[in-house]
Amino acid sequence: MKTFTAIALLIALGATPALAQEFKAGDITVEKAWARATPKGAEVGAGYLTIHNNGATPEKFTGGSADFGAVEIHEMSMAGGVMKMRQLTDGLEIPAHGTVMLAPGGYHIMFTGLKQPLRKGETAKATLTFAPAGSLPVEFTVREVGASAPDAGKKNDDMKGMKM
Repeated sequence: MKTFTAIALLIALGATPALAQEFKAGDITVEKAWARATPKGAEVGAGYLTIHNNGATPEKFTGGSADFGAVEIHEMSMAGGVMKMRQLTDGLEIPAHGTVMLAPGGYHIMFTGLKQPLRKGETAKATLTFAPAGSLPVEFTVREVGASAPDAGKKNDDMKGMKM
């Protein structure tokens, strides 16, 4: 029985996706970074993550870069029954001691000018830029084309205090 338990534990730990990774720069911590796979020929893709600002002053997520395309910050919203998307050219504020979640249907990263498709099971590496924390290399786990948020099963109570 102990052997079975040990094997089950090893399998569970080995099955933990890269979404559990954390990336840090200054007071900023980024976690649960993932992207949707894109079909061949697609020029844009989307990335999602959670940003924690552990500092006493606000930070600003201003964009970034990647070898496979450009990194832009976008917001999706509903207005009069119409879904709208806009680029946040001035960046996205991360409040002091706050958390901002980039998720489908809200704030997200747009990877534009893709040079190759994002493929399920691969890792897409990008460098995100924060002011004043600086540059932060982040690895996005690429999930299937229609993937939803990794925390889609969590209760809304778990999201209290988060800006989305």
